[in-house]
Amino acid sequence: MKAILIILDSVGIGAAPDAADYGDAGSATLPNLAAAVGGVKLPTMQKMGLGNIPPLLHHQPPLAIAGVPAEDAPNASYGAMREVSEGKDTITGHWEIAGLEVRPGFHNFPFENSFPPDLIADFERETGRKLIGNKAASGTVIIEELGREHLETGALICYTSADSVFQIAAHEEVVPVPELYRYCEIARRLCDPLRVGRIIARPFVGEPGSFKRTENRKDFAYLPEEKTILERLVEAGVPVYAVGKIEDIYAHRGITESVHTGNNMDSQALVAKWTREKEKGLIMANYIDYDMLYGHRRDPRGYADSLEKTDQWLASYLPLLGVDDLLIITADHGNDPTFEGTDHTREYVPLLVYRKGQPAQSLGVREGFYDIAQSLAAYFGLPPLPRGASFLG
Repeated sequence: MKAILIILDSVGIGAAPDAADYGDAGSATLPNLAAAVGGVKLPTMQKMGLGNIPPLLHHQPPLAIAGVPAEDAPNASYGAMREVSEGKDTITGHWEIAGLEVRPGFHNFPFENSFPPDLIADFERETGRKLIGNKAASGTVIIEELGREHLETGALICYTSADSVFQIAAHEEVVPVPELYRYCEIARRLCDPLRVGRIIARPFVGEPGSFKRTENRKDFAYLPEEKTILERLVEAGVPVYAVGKIEDIYAHRGITESVHTGNNMDSQALVAKWTREKEKGLIMANYIDYDMLYGHRRDPRGYADSLEKTDQWLASYLPLLGVDDLLIITADHGNDPTFEGTDHTREYVPLLVYRKGQPAQSLGVREGFYDIAQSLAAYFGLPPLPRGASFLG
């Protein structure tokens, strides 16, 4: 008896009703990128009901995913979820999926002169290195802008974004990865009073003009103030297996075993392996490539190709599931590669729920990502959680 929860990082499906409050009116990650590339081929998720989701939303005229029409008889239940927490970042989305509500939202730094002077002074004193950057920026752009200065001086490239993040970039030959992680732990402690969602290590390699970020990225999350469904499961004797950056997002809490894969291919291979091997528990995975490689870089073609590869993987994966297994596919926020800027977008996220041999139905629009946590609690026989409604009949 296994539940598999796959989070397609940033695969939103249409602007949320409050998207304008975040500057995201008109965003729609999946519909817009599909239109931009002349249609996407996702036959496995189409059969699961992915194309049936856009008509459930509030948009007029209704949205559609080019190349993914609605199915008359989908093999999975389908719906959408609206986030109720304040924010549109990774931590907020994942925490709500795990049963929490983030309100008020995490602290966001201003785009210019981002970090308070006392924070900078304390950080420089404790790390022994100067801080350069101090603004909101695309990670690849600021590394090209300041990488040479970093190589010459050893100063740390520190920057933020529209999300609640303090990011530290450093060349692996200047600052060894373990040392960069230690600097991030210092920043984590210093930023806790501000309720900053994540400190992110952004190591890179290469020479000026050809810098490249590595897969040694690591996130240092603000600690949840309430138990997640992961912790509740482990306490009840249900193992939790984490794939990708899940361990970082939940500050290593409520996790029995984890592998920090750095790309979709490795994550998908591990999910399949654990599905074959594990007899009981929750397998929770984040597929990061869509967000990290294509959303922030505003690359619709790359985003579409990556989704198509995952769809091909799903076709081979579904036969591994037994009649008692539960598969949930969703996302944590949007990141429309056709939209202005380089940041996440406030969107509904898709919800596909597959149980072999069981009839499919429309799950409608769920008010709160935490319906997933409530459903997992019901599936594993735990007491009801404080928030959400189970979508398992």
